[in-house]
Amino acid sequence: MALEMRKECEKCNSILMENSIAYICVHECTFCETCTENMKQICPNCGGELVRRPRRQ
Repeated sequence: MALEMRKECEKCNSILMENSIAYICVHECTFCETCTENMKQICPNCGGELVRRPRRQ
């Protein structure tokens, strides 16, 4: 099962390129680096930890 690489931050709607730094939770909610820092690395949807999304090669 492939990771869904969403193209925008769910909080501020900024564009996230495939190689942009982005953060995800276990449900693949996706946020930009700034929003993740502001949310203290906690997903507002599920309360789970936000971790750095892997980059595609």
